[in-house]
Amino acid sequence: MSIPVVTVGQTQEDLVEGLERLHGPVTVVRRCAELTELLAACQSGLARAAVVADGCEELTASLVDRLGAVGVAIIALTDSPDEAARLRGIGVASALSGVESAALAGRIAEAVSQLTGFGPRTNSGSALADTAAALRQLPAASSDVPPASGSGKIIAVWGPAGSPGRTFLAANMAGEMAAEGKSVLLVDADSYGASIAAVLGLLDESAGLAQACRLADQGLLDTEALLRVATPVATRLGTFRVLTGIARADRWTELRAAALSLVLERAREIADVVVIDTGFCFEADEELSFDTMAPRRNAATLRSLELADTVYAVGSADPVGVPRLVRGLAELETAVPHVSPIVVMNKVRAAAVGRAPERQLREAWDRYGPSSGLKAFLPADNAAADAALLGGSLLLETAPDSRLRQAIADLVCAPVQQTSRSSVFSSTARRRLKG
Repeated sequence: MSIPVVTVGQTQEDLVEGLERLHGPVTVVRRCAELTELLAACQSGLARAAVVADGCEELTASLVDRLGAVGVAIIALTDSPDEAARLRGIGVASALSGVESAALAGRIAEAVSQLTGFGPRTNSGSALADTAAALRQLPAASSDVPPASGSGKIIAVWGPAGSPGRTFLAANMAGEMAAEGKSVLLVDADSYGASIAAVLGLLDESAGLAQACRLADQGLLDTEALLRVATPVATRLGTFRVLTGIARADRWTELRAAALSLVLERAREIADVVVIDTGFCFEADEELSFDTMAPRRNAATLRSLELADTVYAVGSADPVGVPRLVRGLAELETAVPHVSPIVVMNKVRAAAVGRAPERQLREAWDRYGPSSGLKAFLPADNAAADAALLGGSLLLETAPDSRLRQAIADLVCAPVQQTSRSSVFSSTARRRLKG
């Protein structure tokens, strides 16, 4: 079966004629003058492959993602080794401009086979994540952050609407793991209310994640570039890096899913642990638009959850927060079916739940909650949390002995142990027994 191909460029006449003389493996169905025309032709279902003979420097990861979503593989012609390396980084096959027609037809067939899944793949993940792994690795810049192993794990911290405390938890999780000697990168991927910079007292919000996505989209993100845009944050027990979020909510279009995939793949190389503070929303009502390839407002949250090795689902332990978490977990299961979240109940206090709050929450959850069981309880400690936020710092600095800090450390630095005794008020109970 012949593969329908569209071409772009003003100097590809000989190329097209050579492909047409082959009479079989490929068929040129349209010659386009520019990439916008090629994109329109591909989205109409006209072709399965696109040959870019001129203007390959305009190709970006987002454009490649849009074409890949409609089943179109891209082959670019270039004689520059640097440009060929950039193209490989964003998932584009390349060939020399003087390539013979038969060889080019073979490259087209191979690229289409890879895209459709009938050819060899590097792993079972997304195509964008696979192509990111082919980027050239450069040595990391020296800093106070411990060196990474090169195979980092991604932790996503998600919670429903209503300020359940996911940002505060994500920041303190990063600090606790850095204190253990791990190389940690904290990423603010909340496209609605990015606030990691404010929590950490970073006055210059440079939108580090947006910068990294921009470089990834252009195929220019290597380890050195990512280290440059990530801000180091030093605590008294360790140092970690931060990719700050977008300064304004209307900049959400800068966090494209394709580019973010590449950023997170590169982040695995510079950090042992990548902690992502995600947004709350999964809605995909943009799909009602006629332009089904339009940017997705919640793409950053969804892609972060899809690529995460571990997802923490955080809810507020009160009569409003618990039902929100239950509904949110149902939406999470629908949006990202393969995720098995670790459910964390935050801000646990007797005033909102009643006596023996952990027991009451667990019993109510077993009766009415989803299949995901409660794994951990974080006590409400407003004084410690307020002091940390006021100082733009972490609990390990402002309140190292607080029950909340210890609970977060136990959550990420050791397996969570569930007991019948309430850990939230255990210290109070001990004081009463001593008295």
